[in-house]
Amino acid sequence: MNNWYMVTLVGRDQKGIVSRVTKALFEGGCNLGEASMMRLGSNFGVMLMVGSDSAVSTIESLIQPVAKSLGLMVHIDAVDGNKRDHPQPNVDISVYGADKAGIVAEVTGLLAEVGLNIIDMQTVVAGSEERPIYIMQIDGHSDESVDRLRAAIEPVIAQGIEVQINDIETMIG
Repeated sequence: MNNWYMVTLVGRDQKGIVSRVTKALFEGGCNLGEASMMRLGSNFGVMLMVGSDSAVSTIESLIQPVAKSLGLMVHIDAVDGNKRDHPQPNVDISVYGADKAGIVAEVTGLLAEVGLNIIDMQTVVAGSEERPIYIMQIDGHSDESVDRLRAAIEPVIAQGIEVQINDIETMIG
């Protein structure tokens, strides 16, 4: 595949989004690289690395009929197709605390100051209307020790927010 694209689709969550989008791309001769798909509230988001020898207009013509029938918004960008040249996660961070404005900015800001590269992050609002809880799960890469990351995040812990940081052991090969 000579060309790689990042295809992003967003819309109301419903059955069949993944199967219909990936089928249209497969039938159009495309190859899928890495993908991330998730429900966010009542919405569903899809990000796909799509390889093709075709131009962006061809990819768009494959996706648009499916997207229109499902009420999805589509965005396509040319991207670097190097699927294997990126850091692997070596640290897992879980954050649990009262849902309050700025929690994501504060946690990620403190971790960025000590060089954490966030590879994957998911958040969920849980609990009840009266007692909302914010849950954040981060997989990242850091050249710093887990102890150094814990020290950096101490101001958040001092606010009563629970933070767990663990090494991820990876075996490749």
